[in-house]
Amino acid sequence: MVNITIDGRKISVSEDLTILEAARENGIQIPTLCYNEALKPYGACRICLVELVSENGSKLVPSCTFPVSEGIVVRTDSEEVIKTRKMVLELLLADCPGSKVIKELAEEYGVKKSRFEEEDNNCILCGLCVRACDEIVGARAIHFVDRGYKMEVKPPFLTATVNCIKCGTCTTVCPTGAIKLDELSGISVMHQWSDKFSERRCNVCGSFHFSPGF
Repeated sequence: MVNITIDGRKISVSEDLTILEAARENGIQIPTLCYNEALKPYGACRICLVELVSENGSKLVPSCTFPVSEGIVVRTDSEEVIKTRKMVLELLLADCPGSKVIKELAEEYGVKKSRFEEEDNNCILCGLCVRACDEIVGARAIHFVDRGYKMEVKPPFLTATVNCIKCGTCTTVCPTGAIKLDELSGISVMHQWSDKFSERRCNVCGSFHFSPGF
């Protein structure tokens, strides 16, 4: 166990926790978008930034990846933290102006409109779908493609992949609704990368499975 201070509260927590886990264990809420308890922390969305205070000053750190240690002092709602979260939300609003979860978070922080040009692609590159497909499903059917502002979530080589089993896990963990699974006349369409699946009977077990293509 280690002793830490969060928002003026002195608490004892397990030394193998992150700041986010320690805060939530003690009823202190920190917003997240790219975090899921079933997956390894990734620190992509930056909405969970908190202020780590020391004798030498302070710095902002992602609470989902930063481990607790003896004596650390953390502020989850300081002026600097709120200012940074508002900026992050402006950027996210520009990317996902139609996302319900982003709009609700923005409203909570008083962000009514983004100063940046709207893209309206709904994907915030949080990596939840990619990580879930890899860590939970084990299919590795989708990946990050390209770099920088061109980065997207796509199947390998930008083509339909036999690795995808149409389990829908990616649609479940997506926080913005960028990935949707629709059933159309017996054909399943996975939006975001427009993969299509039709039922095919397994030659071994006789059960129906979903495969790319018609």
